[in-house]
Amino acid sequence: MVFPADEWPEGPSGTAGGGSRSEAPTAVLGSPGGGRLLPAQLGPEAAPAWSGEQWQRAYQRVRLTGRAYVWLNLVEQRLRALLDDLLRPVYQPAHGADWVTAAAGPVGEEWVRRAAAVREVSRRKGFLLDPADDDPLVFLTLPQLRELMVQHWPCFEPYLDDRREIELALDELEVARHVVSRNRSLSHTVLAQTERAAARVLGLLDGRPAGGAHLPADVIEELVAGRYADVAAVHADRIRLQRDVPMEDLLEGARRLDAIGIALGALCQNYTGKRLARLAAEGCRMRLLFLNPASSAVRRRERELGLGRGELSRSIEMNIMHVRRVRARLRDPGAFEIRVFDETPRFTAYLVEGARTVAARRRGGDVGVVQPYLRRARGIESPALVLRPAVEEAEGEVGEAGLLEVYREEFEGVWADSRPVS
Repeated sequence: MVFPADEWPEGPSGTAGGGSRSEAPTAVLGSPGGGRLLPAQLGPEAAPAWSGEQWQRAYQRVRLTGRAYVWLNLVEQRLRALLDDLLRPVYQPAHGADWVTAAAGPVGEEWVRRAAAVREVSRRKGFLLDPADDDPLVFLTLPQLRELMVQHWPCFEPYLDDRREIELALDELEVARHVVSRNRSLSHTVLAQTERAAARVLGLLDGRPAGGAHLPADVIEELVAGRYADVAAVHADRIRLQRDVPMEDLLEGARRLDAIGIALGALCQNYTGKRLARLAAEGCRMRLLFLNPASSAVRRRERELGLGRGELSRSIEMNIMHVRRVRARLRDPGAFEIRVFDETPRFTAYLVEGARTVAARRRGGDVGVVQPYLRRARGIESPALVLRPAVEEAEGEVGEAGLLEVYREEFEGVWADSRPVS
């Protein structure tokens, strides 16, 4: 321990240290008992608390690196599963439990040995919480998994289109992988690049071209939707909503669209008639519910918004004529239904059902966009909720219905009381 000059213990003569104050004090290192310094000896300024600004910076780092981690985790899981599906049947019959070592060959022998050592330590210390993780592939890093794929590309070539494209996308993930693995700060630019590259890799590993790698706009939404009763995102108004979730992205791959609102302006003004007809021709069944332009509810809404008499009803009529022209061009007009309702409008909603995959317990593309009607605000100025159904955690588990199901029931109730438009 080092004592400041004016705090040296007084000696017999009453002076600090027993000597003249002009003498240089002797530095004493360590505590008097030869042990470590105790926290109480450090004084009140030894461990300063974080300021509000420091906490905000820390939270921001967590937000960025957390999002990147989720994408990297998905890529690693997908690549690992692909290697397991294609290489295990080739090497395991001859090499048994050492099939990964055999697949890596002399080039990868060293890193496979290191992975085996980490696996053994994890076993002894009880770090393997899931028996499925007691597998040599689990302990290989993303670059090592990539190396296995490249070495055995002839096994992957029948299923994957473009090796070069996959490698370039994996290269783009390396910066984020190093940053996340070492808990360093990630920039918004690198995060955006990571999300784009990860989505591209996941699409390519499923055998789709890079441009067809269509995943949910935000994978984080899928993970937190169940926590917030299906609410995956909240936008202050429709402008911000359409910036993040354009109508063409919302409807891509849709198998059903149920829409309800006063004039359905987000659909009729942001989606051309040709694209709407093409979507219907590709198998998307549509049910569109407009507020009856002749109902008293229209006049009440006009008064709320300060509009002149007939302004809102003309807008509704114009949009109904637009979708009627689309329906007239279709071979199956029954798949494109248009109705009007007379009730007081409470919300506008676009409820989209995506295609259901064979292994899925729910439709992976289900999404809803809902806007409540405010008394003095137009639809474009109202807050918007993006709803995605929560993923079931276990087989057979049935959770509480989220908001998406609530709005579906509301739509069905209004649809049952509505009248068709010829």
